[in-house]
Amino acid sequence: MTGERIVVQEALFYGFSIERHVPANHLLRSIDRFVDLSGLRTHLRPFYSEIGRPSIDPELMIRMLIVGYCFGIRSERRLCEEVHLNLAYRWFCRLGLEGNVPDHSTFSKNRHGRFRDSDLLRELFETTVRRCIEEGLVGGEGFAVDASLIKADANKQR
Repeated sequence: MTGERIVVQEALFYGFSIERHVPANHLLRSIDRFVDLSGLRTHLRPFYSEIGRPSIDPELMIRMLIVGYCFGIRSERRLCEEVHLNLAYRWFCRLGLEGNVPDHSTFSKNRHGRFRDSDLLRELFETTVRRCIEEGLVGGEGFAVDASLIKADANKQR
């Protein structure tokens, strides 16, 4: 006899915790314990206007960029789609289930505007490296620079 799915009335309310659906060993949980963006808004305050529409939270954008860097999501359009769909990404970005994901164009405007003007990304990088050295994750005693010149078909000076 073929089993038949019994359709029951949908529940009016659901009890759902996004916290329970992100595994304890997920990479973003480890990163979340390490990332400190507490001074971000204060650092960027001079680069925002006091008038006009409320802006997108810069912490949300930085957290989304971290997700993109960690999981190899290079397209900002795709990053927004992935954060919209993935529960772990939403949890890390503090969006919950109903938070709105910013439009992809917001990232370009901020990366080429206030993030660059404020030197924010460099400071975040240096803070991250400093914390990694403090935690013993990296030594910090050496680095390498690749400044190779490679002849390309697009080279105008051939």
